[in-house]
Amino acid sequence: MRSLPLFHRVAGQPVIVLGEGGAADAKRRLVERAGGQVVAELEAGVARGARLAFVAVENQIEAEAAAAQLRRAGVLVNVVDQPALCDFTTPSILDRDPLQIAIGTDGASAGLAKHLRLRLEALLPDAVGLLAQSLASARDALRERWPDAAERRRALDAALEQGGPLDPFVEHAATAVTNWLRADQGERGETGLVELVINTSSPGDLTLRQLQLLGAADAILHEPGVPLAILERARADAPRLSLPYEGPLPGGLIVVLRCG
Repeated sequence: MRSLPLFHRVAGQPVIVLGEGGAADAKRRLVERAGGQVVAELEAGVARGARLAFVAVENQIEAEAAAAQLRRAGVLVNVVDQPALCDFTTPSILDRDPLQIAIGTDGASAGLAKHLRLRLEALLPDAVGLLAQSLASARDALRERWPDAAERRRALDAALEQGGPLDPFVEHAATAVTNWLRADQGERGETGLVELVINTSSPGDLTLRQLQLLGAADAILHEPGVPLAILERARADAPRLSLPYEGPLPGGLIVVLRCG
């Protein structure tokens, strides 16, 4: 991974968009869709404190000069169709407000990103955005029900997994989260030690069950030969502990990875 995926909040903020024509118009629509204020002049945008800029200028020399001037002013720059000149790239966006799925290829192929998004559009229910809103509204109720953060996460993992009561790939009523919280919560997600034997170096060969366990683990114990590509499929905040390990283990779900 050569880029760090981030969601940059621009609502109410100035964003510089330089240039004319279809490419510039597309960037203006993108900014306006996110609630940003388009500024068409470089100096005016810098004076207003813009942090992002899109350069859609056809003349190569002018585009490079504008990008350099913007960087000197501390602005992050995207030069249309010039990945080498970009501080950031714009992904193909699947929008189920407030849920957004951004698909990027680090500038390699916008067409590939678009067609991946179109496939996902057909898979995700329209109401998955409502599910996200309902979970946000239930944040206090979730903390009251499960004061411990790890237990709360395990309960959510169990609810959101495939076939769970809040499976995001299934259409749900507006009351789905409320009904789930009111129901008897017998299933809280797995705890204890679970051992996985890894016979591949490719994450694409992992089973759905293995991916779910890696995504839910509170800690990963692994043999030295487990490929980094596999370890990267675990939760980013789950500690990685090399085997043999003799220290105290955290509570919750501990996944032990061994080489096949």
